Amino acid sequence: MSYRFFENKDCEFYPCHDSENLNCLFCFCPLYNLDCGGNFVMIKGRSGDLVKDCTNCMIPHSESGYDYVMKVLKNTQDNKQRGETDEYGK
Repeated sequence: MSYRFFENKDCEFYPCHDSENLNCLFCFCPLYNLDCGGNFVMIKGRSGDLVKDCTNCMIPHSESGYDYVMKVLKNTQDNKQRGETDEYGK
């Protein structure tokens, strides 16, 4: 098992996406609250507020997902240190 990729085929929700080689490392995406660059849409949630629907995004579940997530997190941290924010104010 790699620290960058693993499949949890014993999970009660597996498979949660229609994909071969599903990377379960980021079961809940750490980029959810960021301007991540993924294939997401904003939908109206139960409360009427807009929420991010990442159903069609496979970035964190791909074989290169670890590297992508780490790059975005690092860039976000670098931007914060420079006083910049993304569209979510993070």
